[in-house]
Amino acid sequence: MGTRECWGGVRGGGRVISDEDKERVRQATDIVQLVGETVELRQRGREFWGCCPFHHEKTPSFKVDPATGLWHCFGACSEGGDVFKYVMKRENLSFPDSIRYLADRAGIELSEDKSGARGPRKNRLIEALTLADDYYHTMLMRGRGEGPAAARAYLAGRGFGSDVCRRWHLGYAPGRGSLVSYLRGKCYSPKELIAANLAVERSGRLADWFYDRAMFPIHDEQGRTIAFGGRILRPANNAPKYLNTRDTTIFNKGKHLFAYDRAKETMAATGTAIVCEGYTDVIAMHEAGFTNAVAALGTAFRIDHIRLMERQRVSRIICMFDGDEAGQRAAERAVQFIDKTSASMVCVVLPNGQDPMEFLSSHDAAAMQAQLDAAVPLMDFVFTKRLAGYDLSAPGRRVKALDEMAQLLAPLKNSVLLDEYATQLADALGMDVAETKRVIREKPVKESEPEARERRREGAARTTAPSMAPVAAAPYLGDEDDYAPVPDDYVPADAYDGGGAPVAAAPTNATSFSVSRMLSGDERMQVAVERELLSMLAAMPDEVRPYADRLADVMWADARHEGMAWAMLATPEGTAPADVVAAATAVEPDAPQILSSGRVVSSPGMDAREKVAFLVDSVELYSCKRRVREAKARLRQAGDTGGEDAEALFEQATALQKRINALTKKLSAVVEQ
Repeated sequence: MGTRECWGGVRGGGRVISDEDKERVRQATDIVQLVGETVELRQRGREFWGCCPFHHEKTPSFKVDPATGLWHCFGACSEGGDVFKYVMKRENLSFPDSIRYLADRAGIELSEDKSGARGPRKNRLIEALTLADDYYHTMLMRGRGEGPAAARAYLAGRGFGSDVCRRWHLGYAPGRGSLVSYLRGKCYSPKELIAANLAVERSGRLADWFYDRAMFPIHDEQGRTIAFGGRILRPANNAPKYLNTRDTTIFNKGKHLFAYDRAKETMAATGTAIVCEGYTDVIAMHEAGFTNAVAALGTAFRIDHIRLMERQRVSRIICMFDGDEAGQRAAERAVQFIDKTSASMVCVVLPNGQDPMEFLSSHDAAAMQAQLDAAVPLMDFVFTKRLAGYDLSAPGRRVKALDEMAQLLAPLKNSVLLDEYATQLADALGMDVAETKRVIREKPVKESEPEARERRREGAARTTAPSMAPVAAAPYLGDEDDYAPVPDDYVPADAYDGGGAPVAAAPTNATSFSVSRMLSGDERMQVAVERELLSMLAAMPDEVRPYADRLADVMWADARHEGMAWAMLATPEGTAPADVVAAATAVEPDAPQILSSGRVVSSPGMDAREKVAFLVDSVELYSCKRRVREAKARLRQAGDTGGEDAEALFEQATALQKRINALTKKLSAVVEQ
């Protein structure tokens, strides 16, 4: 099903989230705290600033305003909006799912209506999983019999004593329906247990999903139990060594990392992430002091995992793959992501084919640090390992090696890195560089469909991203044809035949862009100043209210702006800025993005009243100029036979020109101060 925001609620996936629930979630979310989880923010006056989390930058251009609940990047990406837009971008979620994400975070139960059957609520599933976590842990620490004893022996054999088991809340799953009986006694339905993948239906009866396994709880970013990994203790026919929770409504193994909730702070502090292959490796690394270690969850390393780490602004990803054949394949799969992240990807292979847990059982943290410091670029490792397995003494064998290596490099065929790696490969094989490139480019890319969709989505975003220059704090009052920036989503109120104003902006495409580029400098500047005034109105509504009568005479350049202005001015005096923003959003869904882009509100040099007066004067100036041009056009149409109508138009144009002169003089004096 598609996703849309509609009157009376937000629809997505067949379910409707009411406006009341959306507002409750918004009010319960502290945007500074939310953004501060992944961005280092510093307060400047009433606002908070930091480096944008959506593109790499050294100078902070990312603003968060706690009063309005809005954020905006004044740097390369020029993104902005409210808490929901932020979560949509950060977590790659749809609009409805961003509301659900923040609702879960705030402990708010959404009353979603759905035609037909309703699935179990997420809060109930998390509660059931938390109880299961406690149950498994109790069975490990206090359980009697062969099963719990075998689990304790297995963990102790890996250096995980009782203290480690408590810190990581490790457990034991006895199976035989014991967990089902326990949770049914807690009033959880079979449907809920199946939805959480804690139980499975077999021959009409509920059975435990995990049976006779050492249990590793998996948490979301907030530290809530959302899944498990279970390690088999005794060999069984057709039983996998590790059994993981299947994908559910609250867990996607391709989008989560084991121990990410514990590791994210150290990642952000050090700029480095360590990726291991298994649960025990991660635990051993953390216990040794390497608290930035994580692991993929029963799936191959994916681009979503990299994105998750990039949220902590990591600049270095250390892949600690095992020295066996499986580790080599994992390293080769990771090659495809080298050009999809600005972080350097390096690789560590421990001596004697050891994994991190085995290495740390016989070495101290200093020895492990030395191994990490000696990490080599991922591609260098893959090249060395692969080429070492080829006999390159005969031309035919070199051709075969080229064919297989080309398949490895195929994901990078359109990358700027191709020249470097093709040259490296050609030198190693003693072949022509141009021929090596040709073979690589002709190889089809073998990638998963999710990765393909992500690549296409990224490409589309780069193609259509608006390149809008920052709006100056004080508008330049230049000639009519001077260029000024205008958002690509802008459609002038009079851009259509008959002067009809559009209800909403046209899509950002070639047509709307060409209309925008044909606007005069004054029209472009008016759009920019209108947005500055609206941002000021959102942040300081009571400072703008005294100018309502003057704004009533303004000819707005963007019809959306006029509707937003009057929606905000209609709020009672003393209304909180966040509620003023909500009023604007009720009439224009794009209001958060528009209102977040204001610069004047946080610029130094003027107090609030001076800024408001300056912006109102500026909007009126550009409005008067447009009205003068309109009056002159009508005069030309009337010609010599205009009569009284022409005389009235002339008087109107004369009065407007006097007002333009007065406003220009007033504003020029302010700019010169």
